[in-house]
Amino acid sequence: MKLVVQRVKNAKVEVDNKVVGQIEKGFLVLLGVTHTDTKATADYLVKKLCNLRVFEDDNGKMNLSIQDVNGELLIVSQFTLYADCSGGNRPSFVNAAKQDFANELYEYFCNKCKEAGIGVQKGIFGADMQVSLLNDGPVTIILEK
Repeated sequence: MKLVVQRVKNAKVEVDNKVVGQIEKGFLVLLGVTHTDTKATADYLVKKLCNLRVFEDDNGKMNLSIQDVNGELLIVSQFTLYADCSGGNRPSFVNAAKQDFANELYEYFCNKCKEAGIGVQKGIFGADMQVSLLNDGPVTIILEK
């Protein structure tokens, strides 16, 4: 499982010109699933994400977690995170998990984040989505297991 985590002032995802998920301060999370991922993989990354200290404290140090700042998550599935371009210029997506398996782990991940007490908004799995964000910092972190 691979996460691209962007600290944002706001973010939204649209499908067919309709907003399906929108947050203010928090993380936009692009989430990719590969064949070998498990619920244990998701659990590990949920814990890592929820405790990631990249929000500034009163001294301007990145020392606070999303929970500390009452931030939200916008979680968007993105199989292209597992693109392999080593064989040419057209990416291969053989490392991306099959749709049903990936969707199951995506939903599991989102639910575990909710259980951790964080507000969660989502994109629509498998849809053509337009994602907008105001990156804060910019701060972009890649988490992988």
